[in-house]
Amino acid sequence: MSEDRIRKEKLAALEARLAEKRTPNDTTKRHQDEHYSQAQMAWRLVIELVAGLAIGFGIGFGLDKVFGTLPWMMIVFTMLGFAAGIRTMLRSAKEMQETPKGDEMGD
Repeated sequence: MSEDRIRKEKLAALEARLAEKRTPNDTTKRHQDEHYSQAQMAWRLVIELVAGLAIGFGIGFGLDKVFGTLPWMMIVFTMLGFAAGIRTMLRSAKEMQETPKGDEMGD
């Protein structure tokens, strides 16, 4: 019986120490709390588009080499990579425009 009580006391002490460590003064930031300059945001969007194009081109070129259909797969997958890059850019732009929930409620 006393072992159970000792374990509960140790658990309560551990929870108290963890609560002390989780103070609101925590320096870790959420991704939305970071402030980007306009140039950083623009470069991020450009890199996402170029990465989509490059990955699509690479996959298409590789499949063309394997199947011997040189321009066709490369064209199709480059277009798919372009579409994926645009989609990623739009998602990132939306994420950059969102305000944290606390700011909307006046907290």
